[in-house]
Amino acid sequence: MRSVPVFLYHSVSDNPPPWIAPWTVTPESFRRQIDLIGESGLEVVPLRRLVSAILGGPPLPSRAAVLTFDDGFADFYWTVAPLLTERGLPATLYVTVGAVHPPGGRPTGSLFPPAEMLNWRQIATLDAMGFEIGGHSVTHAQLDTVHGRRCTDEIVDCKRRLEDALGHGTSAFAYPHGYSSPAVRRKVREAGWTSATAVENKFSSASDNVLRICRLMVRADTPDRVLRAWTEGRGARTGPVPEGLYTRLWRNYRRLRTAVGSPVGRPSNG
Repeated sequence: MRSVPVFLYHSVSDNPPPWIAPWTVTPESFRRQIDLIGESGLEVVPLRRLVSAILGGPPLPSRAAVLTFDDGFADFYWTVAPLLTERGLPATLYVTVGAVHPPGGRPTGSLFPPAEMLNWRQIATLDAMGFEIGGHSVTHAQLDTVHGRRCTDEIVDCKRRLEDALGHGTSAFAYPHGYSSPAVRRKVREAGWTSATAVENKFSSASDNVLRICRLMVRADTPDRVLRAWTEGRGARTGPVPEGLYTRLWRNYRRLRTAVGSPVGRPSNG
């Protein structure tokens, strides 16, 4: 199996809140991008097929790609799902369960500023349509900066609430902001998640870490030439990527900032 681009999207909207705008693509851009992916000869496959191949199962097509979406913005239901369904393309949607709109109210259980998020009815409908629903924690905390019971609850309660809402098991997790650590990955595995995606901005591969799958983030300012290069297997390294000194130092710095009440990072970048 060659390098596999696992594309990471967030919101697809013409008028996003300012805080998520850098990670939002317009519907026109998204339509052009998925058509470009299709025209490149890549076959978009479900994430579970990549996971199975990494674990030694059936190989993927020689040129495969995966589509993933983080956070759970309402525009996935109104804009993304129709475009993907029209083209017969699978995708995995990672939901921050504390941001889901409850019946008759607004979400209060996440770190996100105000935005239009999915409700549980819409999530159940997307699940019934065949989209894979995965977990993205409860509050979207940087999991490698929180410890003990709080970290466990972010991972375990996310799974429990998703499965209660959907009426069946869930297996795919995505780390908020793409951040994890050996301890966080161990908690994810112990909670029963069988795969987890990071960011890394690198291609995945058959030798990737199933609990730290590399993805390529598509942002508002990602030009078509970069996306085209990714569809051709160019423009990025291929995972797995070992944790280097910079990653460990950056984690320790963010932990220190969190401890003094001044966390680093925007509300959402993964």
